[in-house]
Amino acid sequence: MVQSSSDDLYTILELDSRYYGFLDLTDPKNNGIKDLIQQTITVLQDEVASSHSISIIKQRDGQQANVKSDGSIKYEEHIKENSGTLESNIKDSKLSVSNEITTKGNLGIGEVDINTYCKLGHLHLLLSEYYEALSAYQKYMRLCEKYWNNHSFIYGLGIVYFEFRCFKWSIKLFQELLYLNPYFICANEAHLRLGLMLKVNGDFRSALKHLQLALADASRSTFSDLQVKFQIAHLYEVQNKHKAAKESYEFILNDKNISLDLKADIYRQLGWMYHCVECLGEKKERESNALRFLQKSIEADPKCGQSLYLLGRCYAGVNKVHDAFLAYRNSVEKSEGNADTWCSIGVLYQQQNQPTDALQAYICAVQLDKEHRSAWTNLGILYESCGQLRDAYACYLNAVKQISNQKINIAREGSKPILFTSSTNGLTKGILQRVKFLETQLNQAPLPSITSKRRQLCSIEEAWNLPISLEINSRQQQNVQMQHRQYGKNSSVQGPPPPYPHGSQNNPTPAKRAKDDTEMSEINLSEQREINTPQLTQQNQRVFNVQKEKFGPQLTTSYRQPLNDSMSSLGTSVTHGDQSLNACNQNILTELVEDHNESSAHNDDSKTPINYESLTQINDYSQNMQKTKIEYDQDPDASPTFNIQMESKQLWSAVQLLPVHEPPISYTVLLRSAPPPAPPDCPPQKLSREQLLPPTPSVHLENKKNAFSPQLQEFCLKHPIAVVRGLAGALKLDLGLFSTKTLVEANPDHSVEVRTQVNQSPDENWDISQAKRVWACISHRSHTTIAKYAQYQASSFQDSLKDEGDKGSAGSQVMSDSDSKDSVSNSNINLKRKKPKNGSKMLRFGTNVDLSDERKWKPQLSELQKLPAFARVISAANMLSHVGHVILGMNTVQLYMKVPGSRTPGHQENNNFCSININIGPGDCEWFAVPDSYWGGIHNLCEKNNISYLHGSWWPVLEDLYKENIPVYRFIQKPGDLVWVNAGCVHWVQSVGWCNNIAWNVGPLTARQYSLAIERYEWNKLQSFKSIVPMVHLSWNLARNIKVSDVKLFELIKMCLCQSLKNVFHIQEYVKSKGVEIRFNGRGKNEASHYCGQCEVEVFNVLFIREQEKRHVVHCLPCVLKLSPSLQGIVCLEEYRLSELEHVYDSFTLYRTQGLGQSH
Repeated sequence: MVQSSSDDLYTILELDSRYYGFLDLTDPKNNGIKDLIQQTITVLQDEVASSHSISIIKQRDGQQANVKSDGSIKYEEHIKENSGTLESNIKDSKLSVSNEITTKGNLGIGEVDINTYCKLGHLHLLLSEYYEALSAYQKYMRLCEKYWNNHSFIYGLGIVYFEFRCFKWSIKLFQELLYLNPYFICANEAHLRLGLMLKVNGDFRSALKHLQLALADASRSTFSDLQVKFQIAHLYEVQNKHKAAKESYEFILNDKNISLDLKADIYRQLGWMYHCVECLGEKKERESNALRFLQKSIEADPKCGQSLYLLGRCYAGVNKVHDAFLAYRNSVEKSEGNADTWCSIGVLYQQQNQPTDALQAYICAVQLDKEHRSAWTNLGILYESCGQLRDAYACYLNAVKQISNQKINIAREGSKPILFTSSTNGLTKGILQRVKFLETQLNQAPLPSITSKRRQLCSIEEAWNLPISLEINSRQQQNVQMQHRQYGKNSSVQGPPPPYPHGSQNNPTPAKRAKDDTEMSEINLSEQREINTPQLTQQNQRVFNVQKEKFGPQLTTSYRQPLNDSMSSLGTSVTHGDQSLNACNQNILTELVEDHNESSAHNDDSKTPINYESLTQINDYSQNMQKTKIEYDQDPDASPTFNIQMESKQLWSAVQLLPVHEPPISYTVLLRSAPPPAPPDCPPQKLSREQLLPPTPSVHLENKKNAFSPQLQEFCLKHPIAVVRGLAGALKLDLGLFSTKTLVEANPDHSVEVRTQVNQSPDENWDISQAKRVWACISHRSHTTIAKYAQYQASSFQDSLKDEGDKGSAGSQVMSDSDSKDSVSNSNINLKRKKPKNGSKMLRFGTNVDLSDERKWKPQLSELQKLPAFARVISAANMLSHVGHVILGMNTVQLYMKVPGSRTPGHQENNNFCSININIGPGDCEWFAVPDSYWGGIHNLCEKNNISYLHGSWWPVLEDLYKENIPVYRFIQKPGDLVWVNAGCVHWVQSVGWCNNIAWNVGPLTARQYSLAIERYEWNKLQSFKSIVPMVHLSWNLARNIKVSDVKLFELIKMCLCQSLKNVFHIQEYVKSKGVEIRFNGRGKNEASHYCGQCEVEVFNVLFIREQEKRHVVHCLPCVLKLSPSLQGIVCLEEYRLSELEHVYDSFTLYRTQGLGQSH
């Protein structure tokens, strides 16, 4: 037990979300701390309840003085009644807890310090009381204006959302945490969870990055290095990089320190891979290896039912029926028998022509999990094979319903299962074909009569109402009890079977499974056509084949508990052998996902979770964030003030007041008090149909004078996107220099990146099975040469001519829309085009052809000097010309070689810079564009469609944009036309004919351009996405090279200089405090900017490398501290001397001229 109340107070003040997973409250040694936490929760709840009561009294009689007196008495009585075994002076400690959590303002009677809710959230979290923690945290978030300054709160709420499988919100919070404080003591825990969630969401590149960052962190954690390596190996597996996965798994197995649990997991993964993956050898050898590895997995963990289940699957695959049944039976007996096991048992019985036993097994499966679509599908096939069409029809409808419900829930949660691809659409399509076929049969069938042939199987209703075996009933009760313990809520009890079609609509909500392994046993009906019943038995083997690429054990034991005395959420949520991280949301109310600020009340007959959101409305009052010994959550107001009016010496003096033994928390170039960057809300104005299809701004140039007039630049800068028609003719540009023929003659072996895509009409984008419109844009990468692609381009054109000759000239006018207006007027007609047929033609798009080498492409680059200054690749008025080194495709020219249908998917330009695109011809291109103010809406739609806005390849569905009140410019770019894409404009392009395009980026010297670039630079950091424009380095070069008269632009650049110089000062002082010498390294001419080799953020001026590395890799300070907290073995290099930076900073002043100090 705790010795004294002062120790109690210190312990409570110290406890917060950072101890989650490290403090094992199930250990009897920690019973004293557990009791103290529970008692403190009671005391704080009393304070909240008392304040709530006082508020009600105040509202009732309005007599504040009397209420104050009575309230105080009641308040003390509450303390005495509920103090339990706390010592007699605990009420003083309680008051101290409330006061110590944060310094209170002048709180009146009936007001609760908002940090009380935060502390309650932490304590509930440590007890794994997630609903109460969620309610308290959300109350705190709603009341605290600057919640982002409390990093332990962000971490705690992120953990709660992770436990509830609300991955969208958990990812957002962990990203904010790592952006705000990369030194957070549990940063490795956040990285690991991000890696797991992003893997489930299919964002594999980001997942790998976070898992590697977690692996590199030497801080204490609730997981071992081998477990992280296991997750990385599994990441390769789900990407179908099977050889890399196999090598990684085998490497882990060779480690002497591997635990039996992890060994069992790896053997299980390897066993199933050998069973499924053809590239791992001949089938006979693979099956032998699969059985061997699965048996080793069972030896390592005899209690794991899933390995037995998989062993049964493998035995069934080699027709060892008896062994398969034994394995399935053992799997059930290991207390991990679930719907998947019973479904597989049913398949085995059906293959042995034992329909009655198969029916019983399938019924067991759907009674354990009413949403098990595979069991419903197989049950339908069973009934259909027995000629019971009405029962089959009901089962198929339930299968379709569960698939649809899962898609809705996934879209709502923003967390899609592993490899949730179009195969599910194919499954739905196959079942729908059966439904339509059976509808026709049932409508034409005569009414049943007494003389009708007796049914082979009992009906679905009769089978459902038969007594469930004691084993199944017992297991279902165990699942319900587990949900009670973990979430404190009721699950739906066993109800009647799902209704027949056209029956009652008041059926109870089906009970959720404790684990969602539906991906594991999905039946592939995508290839199945309308088959007659006699054909079914011949096709059983194919129909019942499970889609191996969607199999669940890939996430088995997403990882196990590694520390002797740790109990993390990861350990509790995914320790079971057959539990996967894409487990469905455990019946969380929709509000948890849809609204951060809404709470959810969940009732339990035995226990009602506290809902802090429903207690009282609290007035606004000032608060300060708590600062503990090991936390970096400092109140910005308490820190020295930094502003752009300060000179470098003043900055230096202010940095001296900061604690030099702690590294600078944030590298942001924005104000410290600003919230984390986030996509903006769309403008609220409701647009009409005409406004949703605005005309594209365009201008036609008649001569060179028009092209060089300042009005042209002003016109372009005024609009989100603009088309400059007739530019090539007005400037006499020789576009032939960029023709395919000239390119081949100049450099035939030059590299071309090729994207293989599906040929579709511009306003359509279908999934692989072509069952529905989607956002995901299929694009596979490869490489070739200019000469080879030119040959493909020419043969494609010749094939098209041949096809047109065969079918006449009909439709040939589609290739060029000369007479159409900029805003396509026939879009409504286009939206109704027929779906492409199966087997759509694939095309190859030649992209990112680098034309930066002046020795190779001198004539082409010289020709572009004819352009007006604002559109040139290199210009003093172009920010990107001041970077000082090449950024391929941005301050250099890139060329695109296209055939009809070539797509550049939706995107904003890197760091929101403007871009120039000229169509070389001879064909046209069709453009779609959305103003930058609506990019947040498109980002949300990408999330809704489970696609990464930054990493993903997406092609918007136009109807989705219109429904969300997002306008779309749509126009044709003809040969010789220049398209100006303004800063931040979202756009996507498709070629209509055969053509080449050239493009590059420009950065006009305007406040708007710089502001959007900096905002995206910061948002990229939050998203762990590399900004290829080094904005800090660029800002210092701008300060050296130009004079700025625009007040707003000056302030923005000066703020970046101020923040970055402050960080340089602070980092160097911190490094010196560690006893590390800073060596001057200098900077070479045209040397590229430096990025951290691990997290890919820009590293300015102060570089860290490991002394013993053969190939020196630059690290940022947060990453190098994870490798070596004491900086031992680390070399610190300096690119610029401080005197030089101070001179540049002080010399950068507002250039005042008459009439030029306006903001653009």
